[in-house]
Amino acid sequence: MWKIELLEDEVLRELNALPADQQAKFARIADIIQDHGLENVREPYVKHLERGLWEIRMKGRDGISRAFYVIASPRRVVVVRIFRKKTQKTPRREIMLALERAKEIK
Repeated sequence: MWKIELLEDEVLRELNALPADQQAKFARIADIIQDHGLENVREPYVKHLERGLWEIRMKGRDGISRAFYVIASPRRVVVVRIFRKKTQKTPRREIMLALERAKEIK
């Protein structure tokens, strides 16, 4: 069984700052990962970015958000960054911040 974790309190604050419909979408995708296994979840829910960094893709009435995560053992998804997406292309600084935070994971 897969477990979803938030890296630190900062990530929880980022999640709580999202509109309610996008928080609900995050929770629904997290449930899908836990119920069916990350290996069985694909786009449009998750997508690989680079260097072990993946994203959970949330879309709602109030726009689009992303939750960046890395995979840790045993069977853990660790969310390192959550933000509202304002442009078509994911900002490079968001990816770099997520990669920096991911270095903390054991």
